[in-house]
Amino acid sequence: MNIYKFAIRPLLFNVVKTDSEWLHQQTIRSFSWLSQRNISPPASWVNQRLQKSLCLYDSRLEQNLFGLNFPNPVGLAAGFDKDGVAAGIWSNLGFGFAELGTVTFHAQPGNPRPRLFRLPLDKAALNRMGFNNSGAAAMAARLTQQKQELTQSIPIGINLGKSKITPLEAAAQDYLDSFRLLKNLGDYFVVNVSSPNTPGLRSLQDAAMLSAILELLQQENTTQKPMFVKIAPDLSWSAIADIISLAKTYQLAGIIATNTTISRDGLKTQVIDQTGKSPQLEAGGISGEPLRDRSTEVIRFIWQQTQGQIPIIGVGGIFSPEDAWEKITAGASLIQVYTGWIYEGPVMVRRILAGLLDKLEENKLTTIREAVGLEFKNQK
Repeated sequence: MNIYKFAIRPLLFNVVKTDSEWLHQQTIRSFSWLSQRNISPPASWVNQRLQKSLCLYDSRLEQNLFGLNFPNPVGLAAGFDKDGVAAGIWSNLGFGFAELGTVTFHAQPGNPRPRLFRLPLDKAALNRMGFNNSGAAAMAARLTQQKQELTQSIPIGINLGKSKITPLEAAAQDYLDSFRLLKNLGDYFVVNVSSPNTPGLRSLQDAAMLSAILELLQQENTTQKPMFVKIAPDLSWSAIADIISLAKTYQLAGIIATNTTISRDGLKTQVIDQTGKSPQLEAGGISGEPLRDRSTEVIRFIWQQTQGQIPIIGVGGIFSPEDAWEKITAGASLIQVYTGWIYEGPVMVRRILAGLLDKLEENKLTTIREAVGLEFKNQK
């Protein structure tokens, strides 16, 4: 029985009605304590129990992609550990990789509160955080210290965003300044030009603007760290095709599909309790179940356009093994979770991995790699 889903979550969501951002901060604080090396015996015991109950190791789930070894395909999406304060804990929670950030060159407080809302009727979240973080220099200092103390067992990505105070015409330099500070500390990097919560940011998905950013970053990227771009689900097919072309031109490692959506179609939630307003009237991006089908459509489109030659990290509305399998067979080599993890609890990762192993057996496959893009392979 999932104790979190049936006992703890209802208590936090419905009885106590805990503020979403406050709860997130307390969770990160606990994970930060657990991720430190010189921890107390009680914390060490908790880590051992977490590993035993939440991790699932099986060679069939392993992949080597863009020079990195992923013990399993389920990763933590950017946005949960914005400052990299808990980088050492994510492998103990069952994840095959984790993405830190979004981090900006300048430290910034983000948008006014409240700015994070649960939509339980839709199994969704609405956020307008606005890249609140301590800045690239602070993350670099923290990760440098952690690197000396910890041996990472999973790949760690760093998601880069534009500082709010930086004009759009200076965006490329802003991304470059962050990358220079962090380039030796992440296993892969993500250019985030798709959050709806920084004014004008999504305009950087335009081919000319994005080209300028990628040009500068790849010139600096002398050690050839894998570089991704994260795109919005609300782009037109032609705009996504332009980004695919840029990914080839600048030899990106892949594309992350997708960020949150500004669409409000089909939402069941009529009023957000904290504000008394409809989600239609609230700014921000929607994540979770309402995003699932569209993000899968985008994954499918990228796979078809590239014949599977550009790796895709799929994110959006993953709650179950079936959701994960759908993304992988549509073309995602790796997947990321965030909102689903909040709703389903920490045991979700292990449950998805066990379900993926069952799917492999059902389809007479020996590795998860064989399942990537399977729906197209079956059409041939």
